[in-house]
Amino acid sequence: MFHLYFKGMRAPLTNEAIVGLLREHGINPTRQRVQIARALFAHTGHLAADRVLALVNAERPATSKATVYNTLNLFQQRGLVREVIAHPNKIFYDANVTPHHHFYDLDTGELTDIAAHDIAITRLPDLPAGTVTAGVDIVVRVRSKPIR
Repeated sequence: MFHLYFKGMRAPLTNEAIVGLLREHGINPTRQRVQIARALFAHTGHLAADRVLALVNAERPATSKATVYNTLNLFQQRGLVREVIAHPNKIFYDANVTPHHHFYDLDTGELTDIAAHDIAITRLPDLPAGTVTAGVDIVVRVRSKPIR
């Protein structure tokens, strides 16, 4: 059985659980949004939009690329997922919205979590007038060592 992973919690991945989660975030649970949420929350990893599209359309292609992108954007706006820009042309969607950071492997394209407590931020610059910190995202880019 698949499980729903959200904010470090694990629950059976039922339609009722997904619909409830969407409603808790003020999102109307349409059939396509439920399918997209199922694709995202059935995995503990980080998914790019093209992978979400492939998962959603694996059984019966019926969801457009635009619908997936618009839904992922809505989920991000409502705090259901985090958008992680790991590379200028690679955006991942992370169902783990608790504070944490990432390693991005330039060779494999894999994104993995770094626990928030494993990185110490000692100082941030003064913020522009009238703003507050909404979060700090650190992506550590790595690649294999060259063989000599």
